[in-house]
Amino acid sequence: MQLFIGGASAGKRDAVKQRFPGAMWWRLAPGQRLHEVSQVMLPNTPLVLHGLFEWLTAVLDSDISSDEWRAQWREDLQRLEQAAAAENVALVIIANELGRGLVPVARHQRRLRDLSGWFTQDAAAHAEQVWYVRHGLVQALKGASAN
Repeated sequence: MQLFIGGASAGKRDAVKQRFPGAMWWRLAPGQRLHEVSQVMLPNTPLVLHGLFEWLTAVLDSDISSDEWRAQWREDLQRLEQAAAAENVALVIIANELGRGLVPVARHQRRLRDLSGWFTQDAAAHAEQVWYVRHGLVQALKGASAN
């Protein structure tokens, strides 16, 4: 799995398109379980997951606690990775960086920032390669030439 992290309009999509020109793109739907994405995988075709911000925003309106949600997506991410390996699918996740250390005033915005940060940490822990994209420049944070 590869993870591309960066702020809004930083060039993440362009970086992914350049590295995975024949990839299938899938926008996560609010409320969709992460492991359900395995149903749209095509063997030997990279799969790019995007729309994480909107996907995480849907959690703000749910009754599930942040800890329960995090446990759920950790399990789902593992299942998705297993399905991708079985189909020889390169899994790519595009994640927005939120806040850069700033703490939002509104409670729901703080929760969204926390959820996004936790998801990105969990995805980075699983990823073989992690890339940071800023101003169209791509820097390896993990794997590849990050060493």
